[in-house]
Amino acid sequence: MNLQVEKLEGNMAKLTIEVAVEDFENAVEEAFQRSKGRLNVPGFRKGKVPRKMLEQMYGKELFYEEAANIAIPSEYAKAVDECTEDIVSQPEIDVVQIEAGKPFIFTAMVAIKPEVELGKYKGVEVEKADLTVSDEEIDKAIDRERESNARTISVEDRAVKSGDIVSLDFEGFVDGVAFEGGKGENYPLTIGSNTFIPGFEDQLIGAEIDKETEVNVTFPEDYQAEELAGKPALFKCTVKEIKEKELPELDDEFASEVSEFDTLAEYREDIKKNLTERKTEEAKYEKEEKVIDAIIAEAKMDIPEPMVTTQQRQMLDEFAQRIQSQGISIDQYYQFTGTTREAMLEQIKPQAEKRIKSRLVLGAVAKAEGIDVSDDEYNDELNKMAENYRMKVDDLKDMMGDYEEKAVREDICIRKALEFAVEQAVEK
Repeated sequence: MNLQVEKLEGNMAKLTIEVAVEDFENAVEEAFQRSKGRLNVPGFRKGKVPRKMLEQMYGKELFYEEAANIAIPSEYAKAVDECTEDIVSQPEIDVVQIEAGKPFIFTAMVAIKPEVELGKYKGVEVEKADLTVSDEEIDKAIDRERESNARTISVEDRAVKSGDIVSLDFEGFVDGVAFEGGKGENYPLTIGSNTFIPGFEDQLIGAEIDKETEVNVTFPEDYQAEELAGKPALFKCTVKEIKEKELPELDDEFASEVSEFDTLAEYREDIKKNLTERKTEEAKYEKEEKVIDAIIAEAKMDIPEPMVTTQQRQMLDEFAQRIQSQGISIDQYYQFTGTTREAMLEQIKPQAEKRIKSRLVLGAVAKAEGIDVSDDEYNDELNKMAENYRMKVDDLKDMMGDYEEKAVREDICIRKALEFAVEQAVEK
């Protein structure tokens, strides 16, 4: 394999990769072996036709496309290992030459890691977080606990009011015609939860049990069912049952039932302590974000678009893996939310750009300050990873190659650079 690297404007590079004749011939032979079982020639059993006969019948180019698909991934990987540039995007492949008796040549257009010109990164000013916990915040936390411990009781002597849980029969009509998916029976709905179309729940306030109530709404313009988007609709509704929440009394007995404390005063003090700890943790994260934002604002870098695209795809893949672990495929998610892959990629683009800029500037800070990673720090990180993956650290090491080790060390270095920049920041 022969590699030529041409650096282009905008932190892009074109890799021209030349594969020796004999190496490409090996790929063609592999393509033939993979394909021969699918080819039928009269007089031959399937899979027994000689390659030369097939090439005479259909041309020497018969297996070239499959051979290229075989050769390109492995040869590109070799080129990446040989290339001294730091490639940060998926390649855009273009075949230049594919002829019998000649080297196979293809190009790979890639983004390369941009240089960062740091501005001010030590002593950046950030606003100091307020860690005060108010009585109102404590009251809200207690109210949430009361809500979660409330019991529901049936109500028969009044009409629906906000906060009630109703059992509802309904049927929807557009232009006087019932539409698919617009009917429900004994549907549980909390009035004021805003889970239905805007305005729907408000019109049920005052409704009485077993008396039909008409609700007029207009579907949002961006409603996922396109045939209903923006159209006015009439729902005929009948409340079958009304329930309301009965909150527990706010006293020492309540405190002892929901906590380890005997008195309400002790319980309130513990809530204050927990809220303070949570605010402190949130403030730490917010300070890190503010420091990074300030360093990015002072720095100069030219980020190639393919680098952003690669980051977008990686983030979407990570999201798909997370929801898959919950039993939902990404296609199901698109269907449930009425979105598409393209729309999600566009939605996460600002986050992708921020992630790229953050790593670039922190990498530059590490370089400027001579921050590196010791073997002890690397081994400590591997021990943590092994514990998280519930595997032996030696088994984890066996799975890791040079690329994986480099990635882990880079992550540690980025983290240390962030810690350095935060320590140097000035709160005002």
